[in-house]
Amino acid sequence: MTRIRVLVVDDQSLFREGLRAVLSVDPELEVVGEASNGEEALRACERLRPDVVLMDMKMPVLDGVAATRRLQVQQPRCKVVVLTTFDDDEVIFEGLRAGAVGYLLKDASTAQLGEAIRAASRGESFLEPSVASKVIAELSRLRARPAAASTLVTARELDVLRYLGRGASNKEIAAALFVTEGTVKNHVTSIFEKLGVTSRTEAAMRAKELGLI
Repeated sequence: MTRIRVLVVDDQSLFREGLRAVLSVDPELEVVGEASNGEEALRACERLRPDVVLMDMKMPVLDGVAATRRLQVQQPRCKVVVLTTFDDDEVIFEGLRAGAVGYLLKDASTAQLGEAIRAASRGESFLEPSVASKVIAELSRLRARPAAASTLVTARELDVLRYLGRGASNKEIAAALFVTEGTVKNHVTSIFEKLGVTSRTEAAMRAKELGLI
């Protein structure tokens, strides 16, 4: 059985140790490393190639939002689940816009934590119930806006969006569309600007919301 490789990122060493102890009981999970800030997390991800990162939001040196955003560029296949004490709207949406696929509070149960990690490894989202209600409210608000951006997306950008929605990397998209990675990056940048998003995950969510994919 191939276990899900997990990296724990938090600036509190006792919390990291506690998480490692809790997760080590699950035979499907393997904690491959720890980091105390965003910079350490990026270096650890490059070295250890985890499947899922449990990311705190408020940390020194480089916070969780910035680290998640950079990780989406460097290793888009690595999924981030936010694990934090903050549940205010601004922090929630910053984390999700940066590319996190899950959001849990630190008082979540062991079962919720395991479920969130498994969902993330499958490329699915998992949100704390209180967070999910806020996201639904925000999506309802966004649906009320005109979808003018959808008329600006070109046919080729739509192709790229479809692959983004499947979690494909730039290299995989380039191979599928018979173009260079540089061309894909240009399309992704253009898509971000047109849809008003800052991450691949948010682009896919926005495209689905607009009925583009």
